[in-house]
Amino acid sequence: MFRNGLEPWHLLIVAIVIILLFGSKKLPDTARALGKSLRILKSETEAMKQEGAQAAGSADAPPAPQPEAPHRTIQTAPGDVASARTVQQHVNGS
Repeated sequence: MFRNGLEPWHLLIVAIVIILLFGSKKLPDTARALGKSLRILKSETEAMKQEGAQAAGSADAPPAPQPEAPHRTIQTAPGDVASARTVQQHVNGS
């Protein structure tokens, strides 16, 4: 019944509908935001894996006092003008 349900012309129709709904000006911004979100997710999962490996390695040793974790800064992508505008607006007081 659903054999060959997703053919190339189906993808073309979906792409056209997405472009009509969101407009060609919003798509690059949306893709950039999605990329930033995926980079943040990847870095957070790697940090969780490292913390889990450290906890598993120190399970045999007595617990030591934990130093305060350093603050992590998430940097914006090169050419990201949206965040530059918000920073500039906060600096200018507008």
